[in-house]
Amino acid sequence: MIARDAFLGQTIVVTGGTRGLGRAMTLAFLEHGGRVHATWTGNETAAAALADAAARFAGRLALHRFDVADEQAVERFWAGLESEPEGVQVLLSNAGIRRDQIVGTMKSADWRAVLDVNLTGSFLMAKHAVRAMLPRKYGRIVFVTSPSGLHGFQGQANYAASKAGQIGLMRSLAREVGKRKITVNCLSPGFVDTELLADLPEEARAEHRKLVPLGRFATTEEIAHAALFLASPGASYVNGTTLEVHGGL
Repeated sequence: MIARDAFLGQTIVVTGGTRGLGRAMTLAFLEHGGRVHATWTGNETAAAALADAAARFAGRLALHRFDVADEQAVERFWAGLESEPEGVQVLLSNAGIRRDQIVGTMKSADWRAVLDVNLTGSFLMAKHAVRAMLPRKYGRIVFVTSPSGLHGFQGQANYAASKAGQIGLMRSLAREVGKRKITVNCLSPGFVDTELLADLPEEARAEHRKLVPLGRFATTEEIAHAALFLASPGASYVNGTTLEVHGGL
């Protein structure tokens, strides 16, 4: 178990942090004492709902609306964090999109959009996180990837390529910054009961469920717990790896 005050005094950035899995991670870090900067792009209702849910955390949540694939917006965001007295200790790179289609009919714009947000966004956020963490010789960077990055799923070539790219990015970055006590890892959830699955027909959901030996989808809280571990001080010797939380998929 992670101690309730494990992130007391720490600043955590969660991209895509206002709905679904990102929302659960944001709330988990708040519940364990952290100050969280959660980013979002388009869903104002979800952002407002998270703000309401986090009201009990005494102002330790800050919301930021921008696209992680927009380099100038990312630079402005990190410039704004320079006022954090102890810097930023954790980056949880969770923002991602899907635009599914088989390769033969996939639009080039959909290919680029998914790679831009999922992979380039991860790179841009990590680039600035490293710059913030290096002077303090401490940091935790976690990319939320997917089993699709290893196995590929029909109709998700763009998504699978972006997630495989995150794993390659993680492995290289882990080697670059490990000596400065900054760890870099991937968290690979399987099927999680979020809106990403809610838009599938029930027949498809049932077929996906059959693939999981545990016979069910994960809850967002179960994945958030794994994120807490990878981001915690206790995970100091976990570096350059992918933690798979998929029920045996």
